[in-house]
Amino acid sequence: MTLLHWKIGVEIELLAPPGKSRRDLAELLAKHHNGKVRRFFHPQAELGKTPGTPIFENLTLGFEVVDAAGKLVALCVDDLTLQNNLRKQFPSLPGWYRIVSDDTRLLKLVMQQSNAAAPIEQVLEPIATLFGTQATSNSEGMIRVADDHGAPIAIASPLPGERERPCELVTPPIDTDHLKRLNSLLAPAAKLGFTAPLEGATHIHFDATQLCHPFVLANLVRILSVHGPALKQLVHTNPQCRRLGNWPEELEKIVQSPEFLNETSWEQARTQLLPLKLSKYCDFNIRNFIYAVPNKKTFEVRIFPVWLDAQTVIEAAGLFESILNFAVNSGNKLKPVPSTLEQLLEVLPLETSLQKCWKTKLIFQ
Repeated sequence: MTLLHWKIGVEIELLAPPGKSRRDLAELLAKHHNGKVRRFFHPQAELGKTPGTPIFENLTLGFEVVDAAGKLVALCVDDLTLQNNLRKQFPSLPGWYRIVSDDTRLLKLVMQQSNAAAPIEQVLEPIATLFGTQATSNSEGMIRVADDHGAPIAIASPLPGERERPCELVTPPIDTDHLKRLNSLLAPAAKLGFTAPLEGATHIHFDATQLCHPFVLANLVRILSVHGPALKQLVHTNPQCRRLGNWPEELEKIVQSPEFLNETSWEQARTQLLPLKLSKYCDFNIRNFIYAVPNKKTFEVRIFPVWLDAQTVIEAAGLFESILNFAVNSGNKLKPVPSTLEQLLEVLPLETSLQKCWKTKLIFQ
């Protein structure tokens, strides 16, 4: 059994069977943990089709599961990249809606003032009150709030057909009993008949505390710049997966520069990377700890396909844990990067069974 020593969080994109929803999974998880479910607003962004509005900000309905002690078990949320498996011609289910706006600040206001458990007819009433106006509705069931000059604030809209089926299963940080805890979430999903979406992926977040050092980051970037494509082939990255890509070309040059490596303060070192405008939508997301995103000091690996068994997820996490350890144990120097993935597997600090696992997968890929 693979043992992990790194604190991780896992996000697995799933699809409920027809007639089921992410709420059904949340309720089953709550039952297994003697807990309860709370409905909340989950913010997301999607490309807009309206001229002059390239991005639509969304609040979709998510479900938080806590155990009997009130400790987080998991989140079951929407993911707007999951589109192709859904029968959009189906009618919207009663009680399911989303809230859209062209301004994230207004949606934050909705999150603070509105109750996600409220029905669509009432959910925007607190916002209308704040602006001294009345919410209006149309024949399609949309609820609209504008200010006293008619400028739009937010719209609550019934969901397109089967939009309740996508489910991104999000774990809290896991630092012990990784396999057992992950299996306690995936087994109920399998029992309900959840499957892998066509565009689905698994994302693993690693606590980035030990990565906040110039030489550590430089070695990590060098390893993944050389072996990223081979690692994607090894883990069978889903070719239908969206929002992947490479780092800016300047990144590797900066992290290997004397100006970066000679910085004694991580805060000063990371400021050299801020002008790169790093995106989270890439194969290996370092944005969270470079930009010091609140409550998300993580390094995120986004190249994994959807795996419905916990053991495979843990094996993948173990592989990247060894890559991180290789970078962390650099001893304030740039370590030579093996030229082939086979050679890399030889030098990584992998336990024997895990090394055998990935060498076998490399042979039969």
